Amino acid sequence: MNRSQLVEAVASASGLRTYDADQALAAALEAIAAAVARGESVTLAGFGTFERRSRAARTGRNPRTGASMEIPASLAPAFKPAAGFRQRVAEA
Repeated sequence: MNRSQLVEAVASASGLRTYDADQALAAALEAIAAAVARGESVTLAGFGTFERRSRAARTGRNPRTGASMEIPASLAPAFKPAAGFRQRVAEA
């Protein structure tokens, strides 16, 4: 499912016009991204939690040359699905 298909599904399920559903989806995604970027976690009951996680610095290898290289520490977004969501996917 891509974004336009998701917008159509939200519009038909909620009775909103497609434009309004697209605006609502865009606002929700922007709010989640902004909160995670600030270091907050966003929990949607029954769906999961979006959060920011730290990755430690580590030594890796350049696949082209095989030479060792240092990979710096970084921050990355992460998603932890809720138990109900995991169960629904497992039953599908």
